[in-house]
Amino acid sequence: MPGPQTRGPRRPLSVRGSRPATRLGGNSRVRIAVGRVLLIGALLIAGVKLVQVQGIQAAELSQQAQKQRTTPIDIPAERGSILDRNGNQLAFSIEVRALYVLPQRARKTWDEAHAKDAKKYPGTYEDHAREIAKFMSATLGPEVNGEKTDEESIYQQLVQDITYEVLAREAEPAKAAKIVEKFPADIGSEYRSKRIYPNGDVASNIIGAANWREGEKPPTVQGILGLENAQDNVLAGRTGRRVVDTMSGDDTLVIPNTEKELVKPQPGRSLELTIDIDTQYAVQRMVSDYTKKSGAKNGSAVVLDSRTGEIVAMANDKTYDPTDFGKATEDQKRNTAVAYSFEPGSVNKIVTAAAAVEYGLHKPDDVLQVPGSIKVADRTIRDAWNHPTVPMSFTGVFAKSSNVGTLLAAQEVGQERYAEMLQKFGLGRRTQSGVPAEEAGQVPPLNQWSGSTFGNLPIGQGLSMTLLQMTGMYQAIANDGVRIPPRLIRAEIGEEGARSEKQRPDGVRVVSAETAKTVRDMFRSVTQSDPRDANQNGTGKQAAVPGYQVAGKTGTAQQIDQNCKCYSQSQYWITFAGILPADNPRYVVGIMLDAPTGTQFSSSAAPLFHDIATFLTQRFQVPMSAEQTPFVQLQM
Repeated sequence: MPGPQTRGPRRPLSVRGSRPATRLGGNSRVRIAVGRVLLIGALLIAGVKLVQVQGIQAAELSQQAQKQRTTPIDIPAERGSILDRNGNQLAFSIEVRALYVLPQRARKTWDEAHAKDAKKYPGTYEDHAREIAKFMSATLGPEVNGEKTDEESIYQQLVQDITYEVLAREAEPAKAAKIVEKFPADIGSEYRSKRIYPNGDVASNIIGAANWREGEKPPTVQGILGLENAQDNVLAGRTGRRVVDTMSGDDTLVIPNTEKELVKPQPGRSLELTIDIDTQYAVQRMVSDYTKKSGAKNGSAVVLDSRTGEIVAMANDKTYDPTDFGKATEDQKRNTAVAYSFEPGSVNKIVTAAAAVEYGLHKPDDVLQVPGSIKVADRTIRDAWNHPTVPMSFTGVFAKSSNVGTLLAAQEVGQERYAEMLQKFGLGRRTQSGVPAEEAGQVPPLNQWSGSTFGNLPIGQGLSMTLLQMTGMYQAIANDGVRIPPRLIRAEIGEEGARSEKQRPDGVRVVSAETAKTVRDMFRSVTQSDPRDANQNGTGKQAAVPGYQVAGKTGTAQQIDQNCKCYSQSQYWITFAGILPADNPRYVVGIMLDAPTGTQFSSSAAPLFHDIATFLTQRFQVPMSAEQTPFVQLQM
C-alpha cells in the first residue's frame, strides 16, 4: 500500500505580467472623461435654466403660477332640521349640486387639445359646447326649480367670454354625477343643501327662513329670519375643509374635479319645538279668516299648555312663503304675537281680581255699590254702559267688565301691592321664551306714576304688553297660581338622535292655589248667558263651549290718535284670554285684534276663542267638564 502523498515546496506567486490595483486601463479613463464632460454639461444647462427661470422668465412663470394654485376651501355642514313636538318636520335640508363651468378656461383647454390631436378633439369649442348643452338638457330636463336648463340656455352660458358661470344651482346629485362623468374637464359639481319647508307658510313667522350667503365659495346656508336666524349657530353645524386647485389668482374659481377632502364637516343639531303643527295650521287659518272678517289691521292668537307654559301654537293673520321670503312685506315677516306691544284693556282686570282675593279684601259673592263713574285725580272714568249706582257682586264686576267697580277694588289693594302684582305676572320684561324678536312691553315704574296713572292701569290702559305676555298671565291663574315662563324650544337633537332636553324654566308663584281657583271660578261667569235677564249676561258669552267650563275675559282698549296724541274714540284693540276647561285647565288661549272696524265681528274676539277652543277639545280629546258652570248673580 503506497504511503501518503507529499507536496513539494511551494513556489512563490509571480507578479510578472499582472496589473497594479491602482492603475486604470484606457477604456475606463475614457468613460470617466465622458462622464465628466456630461456632468459639466448638465450643470451648465441647469445653470442656464436657473438664470432663465429666475431672470428672463421670472415674470412669466410667476404669472403662470398665479393662474393655478392649491387653495383650502370650507365644506358646508349639513344644516339641522326643525321639528314640531311630535317629530314632524317643519324645515329640513336635502342635498343638491351646483353645476358650473369656467368658460374661458374650458375654451382654451379645448383649443389646445384640438391643436394637438384634431381627430380625438374634432371641431371648434362651439361644437363641443353644443354637445355639452345637449347632454345636460337631456339629463336635467328643460327646467330645474324655475331655472332654465334647456339646450340653448346652457349653450349660451358655455360660450360666454367670462371666467365663471353656474349652469344649474339645484341639480339632483345623481344627474349631476352623470354630467360630470361625461365632461370631467369642463363641468364642475359643487355640494349644496336646499332648505325645504314642507308646510308652506304655516308657522313661517316662527320658523323663519334660510338662504344662501352669496359671495363665498362654496356658498353656505345662513338663517335670515325667525328661528333659522336666531338659532343659526345650533342649526349650521361646523364646516369641514378641502383643498382644491383654483384659477386666475381668484380663490373662488375652483378648477373642476380637483377636490381633495381633508376634514369632514360636522352636521348641525336639529331643534324640536313645543308647537303642534296640526294645531298651528288650524289656528293660523282661523285667525286669518277672523281678522279679515273683523276688518282688523292685524290679528294674532297664542295657545299655551297651562301646566308647562309650552307654546302649542302661535299664529298671525299675515305670513309668508319661506322659500320666497324676498317678496314678503315687513308686516308679513313680523311675528305680531311677540314683536308688537299693545294696551290690553279689560283683560288686565284679572290683576285686580287676583290681588283683591289674595289679600283677603273681597270674596266672589261680596256686593259692591258701583256708581256709573268715578273720579281719579283729574280724570273721570265711566263704565261702557250708562247706569246709576247699582249693586254688583264682586264676580259681577268682572263678568260685566265694570271699570268703576274694578277701580274701587284696586284702590283697596293700593298702588304698591298692585305694582308688585304686575311684576309677579311678568309684565314689563321679556318672557325669555326663545321666540325671536320678542318685545318687553312697558309698565311705568311706581315712582313715575302720576295721580291719574292708577285710574288707567287697573282697566288695562297706560301699560303695554305682547300677546304672549297677556296669555302668560292667564296661564298663571290656570296653573294654580304659578306662572311658568313660556318656551318654544323643547330639545336639541344631535347626530344619531342624541337628544338634549332644554331645562324647563322655574315657576314664579304669583298667587296661592286657592286664590287662583277662586279667580278661575269667578271668571267663568264672563261666558254666562241668561236669555231672561240681560243684566246677568257676561261680556264674553260667545266664547262658551258646550260641555266645558270656560273662564276668560274680554278686553277693549282705546288706541292713541296720532293727530291729537289722545285716546281715539274709533280705534281699539280687541282682546280675549280664556282657560279651557276652567275646572281642570289644559290650555290657555290669548287673542288680539288690531283696530277691527265696521263689521259684526269687530266688537269681540270671543267667537274666535270659541272656534279655537272647540278645535283643541277635539284635537287633544279633552274630557268634558264634570258639571256645568253654575249660574252666578252678577247684578242685584
